[in-house]
Amino acid sequence: MALDELKSAIPDYAKDLKLNLGSVIGNSDLPQQQLWGTVLSCAIATRSPIVLRELEPEAKANLSPEAYTAAKAAAAIMAMNNVYYRTRHLLSDPEYGTMRAGLRMNVIGNPGVEKVDFELWSLAVSAINGCGMCLDSHEQVLRKAGVDRETIQEAFKIASVLQAVGATLEAEAVLAG
Repeated sequence: MALDELKSAIPDYAKDLKLNLGSVIGNSDLPQQQLWGTVLSCAIATRSPIVLRELEPEAKANLSPEAYTAAKAAAAIMAMNNVYYRTRHLLSDPEYGTMRAGLRMNVIGNPGVEKVDFELWSLAVSAINGCGMCLDSHEQVLRKAGVDRETIQEAFKIASVLQAVGATLEAEAVLAG
């Protein structure tokens, strides 16, 4: 199992990450599609080839072709949106907030899977990419759809652990080589 291989690659000084990785994926209460879509979209967002290489096959095996594509689409569209909206928010000139984005985001309206799943994946990717505006927006959509805070927290716990695992393993690869 790729998850076990990923866990075994984590150095002893990061034992908490190893335990958390097993917990957030292995003991998650999320339905399979939400879990593995979150894992895949976050693995892409970490920009860690090691994390993506190890988790993608299992995600693909646990997702329908439509969900697999939608999870990748969530990572792709949020890579753009998180930069745009984070920048708009961080600029001190409020006029940028009144300007039309003019960026295509059609996949958000028609992701090919349940809207709640896509929103959850978008929220998790936004956590990795650090966009407060996108986090707020996706969290509000999820809450209005009846998703509880525990489910939303599961998604950003997965994001935080995968980001930390990716950063740790990439650093180890540089230090070793």
